[in-house]
Amino acid sequence: MTTPRYVLGHSDFELQRLARQAQFLEPTTREYFRIAGMAPGMRVLDVGSGTGAVAFLAAELVGPSGEVVGTDVAPAAISMARKAAMAGGKAQVSFREGDPGEMVFERAFDFVVGRYVLWAQADPSEMLRKVAKHLRPGGVILFHELDWSFVRSEPAVPTYDRCCRWIIETFDHSNASLTNMVTRLHRAFLVADLPPPTMHMRTVVGDAVSAEAWLRAVAEIVITLQSAMEQYGVATSADVGPDTIADRLVQEVAFSRGIVIGRAEIGAWSRV
Repeated sequence: MTTPRYVLGHSDFELQRLARQAQFLEPTTREYFRIAGMAPGMRVLDVGSGTGAVAFLAAELVGPSGEVVGTDVAPAAISMARKAAMAGGKAQVSFREGDPGEMVFERAFDFVVGRYVLWAQADPSEMLRKVAKHLRPGGVILFHELDWSFVRSEPAVPTYDRCCRWIIETFDHSNASLTNMVTRLHRAFLVADLPPPTMHMRTVVGDAVSAEAWLRAVAEIVITLQSAMEQYGVATSADVGPDTIADRLVQEVAFSRGIVIGRAEIGAWSRV
């Protein structure tokens, strides 16, 4: 299997974008954690922590009597997450640099979680198998992933549809598919010899007002991907118009008096 190229990078803009995206995703991830049974006093391993947003959310749910260990292979992300933990007084949260599938931990965890991690793996089932070994008997493994199969606008909004197509095509070129994740995520759990997962899905459906946060998030993804899009011949900087892309998206949806449908947010979890 070919390991996908991580085309989003770890620039300052991208790390800031991730922080803004975390605010947008927080209600959905929180809902999945609660439904799956995360509760005070539990010990949580966060896989692919990035800037720490998921770890901090888990810390809220497990409280001061719980513990959260975040992991990431990117030094810049770990550094930012540690600074945020210190600034926020999150004493029950710590971060470690490295591959959690290869790490050794002092004690087993009640939950192993990750958000937007498996899509970037050459073999998602292998990662699931490796990190599941850190669970205690009866523990839960939960991943929140994304699926761009359903994005569209009604009536058609050319800039929105074009941006979504650019994003999907760029990831396809990097060997990381953003579509059909619902099916692939379910299969990954089964191939990893985990129980069939419980799966939930949420998405954005809205107009220029109710979906504005999503439209601006799409613009920021496109801006982050500019160099990769040019490298793969998907779009040029002139095509994107980074200085105005966000406002143009909102204005075109408003002018159409229609709606946009966003990517799907997929939650999948199993109790082992």
